[in-house]
Order: sequence, then structure tokens, then C-alpha cells
Amino acid sequence: MSEPPLPPDPDAAVDAFNALLEHTDPSSPAFKVQGGALLAWLKALHRSANVATRAIKQQTAEARLAMDQTHLGLQNLLYERRHLEREIDKCRQFASIYQDVPLHSLEEFKEIAPDEAKTEEVFINEHSLMLNRLSFELAERHRLEERRKALQAVKEAKLKVYKDNEKLVNEWLTGGTGLERAVMDQLKMGRDVASKVNRSTLLPTEPSAEKRQASAPADKMSTPTPTAPATPMHPSIPTGPRAGV
Repeated sequence: MSEPPLPPDPDAAVDAFNALLEHTDPSSPAFKVQGGALLAWLKALHRSANVATRAIKQQTAEARLAMDQTHLGLQNLLYERRHLEREIDKCRQFASIYQDVPLHSLEEFKEIAPDEAKTEEVFINEHSLMLNRLSFELAERHRLEERRKALQAVKEAKLKVYKDNEKLVNEWLTGGTGLERAVMDQLKMGRDVASKVNRSTLLPTEPSAEKRQASAPADKMSTPTPTAPATPMHPSIPTGPRAGV
């Protein structure tokens, strides 16, 4: 911004006008001429002063506007600063879930963590150390989850084999009981048949009515009629020795 033009100094014109009044007769023509010149000079000075005043006022208004804008920007920055400070306090007071995550101890992290996750720069910065510990914990949990899934698959396979074997054993047991019952039934039937056969061979069987009717005429024809023995005409003489001879 350029410097505003300064108003002309009216002191010289005022001194000349005072000298004119002291040494010149007001009724003389020279006084009128010099007085008119001094008056014109004063008017010029007045116009220059007005122009300089307006320029200074304009420059002052522009400076005030710039100052107001700067002050407004400062207020905005202060408001943003207070807002950020409050947000920072909220973030510091925020109870993150990562604070409650069970992590490996620092000694375990130093022992089993990869080398790139436990450098000296990491241990100097607490934030980087916590990030690396969380990353390592996540990797370990992924690894253990994969192992758990593999063991679960093996467990399910063995459990399936166990259930199949148990089912097969139950089927064998159930089938064996049924087979045993069937064999016992067959043996019982065999004993019943054998006992019937034995009874039929030991006891005489009566002929049926038809067989008896068919065999009756044949028996009558073939069987001779018994006759009484003939009585001898003379008594039989014993052929043995006599008694007393």
C-alpha cells in the first residue's frame, strides 16, 4: 500500500498573510493584490488538505478492513484451536477397545515377534510400539484361528468315523440278536419235528376207515373158517410104559 499524499503546510501562507497585515496599508491597492494572492494560496492549501484527508481516510478504512479481516481470521483460528483442544481431550479420554485387548506381554513380544517389528526406533516411540504389538497380536490370532479350524476339521472327521463305527457296532449287535433268535426258533422247530417223528415210529398207527373198509372183504375171503377137531372113536392108548411095570 502506497503512502497517502500529505497536505501542504499552511504555516508559510499564514506567516505571509500576517506580515501583509502588519506592514501594508489595508486601503492601498498592493494590499488587495497581495491579499487576493494569499487567499488563493489558502484555498489551494484547503483543497489539498481535503484531498489528503480523503486519501488518508480511504487508506485508514482499507487498513481497518484488513485489520478486521485479520482479527476475524485470528478469532477463527482461536476457535479452531479451542475446538481441536477439546477434541484432543476427548480422544485422550476416549476408552478405546484396544486398551482392553489382551496382548502378549512385552517380554513375549520381544522373544517371538519378528525382527522388523521390534527395532530400537519402535521401542523409543510408544505409539509405534503399541501399533506393532497390535499388529503382531492380530497376526498371531489369525494363525491360531487357522490352527483351530484345522484341528476342528480333524476332530469332526474323527467324530464322524467314531459315529459310523458306533452305528456299525449297533447294527451288528441288533442283527446278531435277531439272528440268534432266528437260530433258536429253527432249533426249536427241529426239536419239535424230531419228537413227532420219534413218536410216530414208536407207536402203531391205526389204519384209516377207508383202508379198513377196503381190507375187510379180502380178510373174509382169505381167512379159513375154523372147524372143531374130530372126536376119536377109541380112547387113546398111551404108548409110554405103564405105571408099575
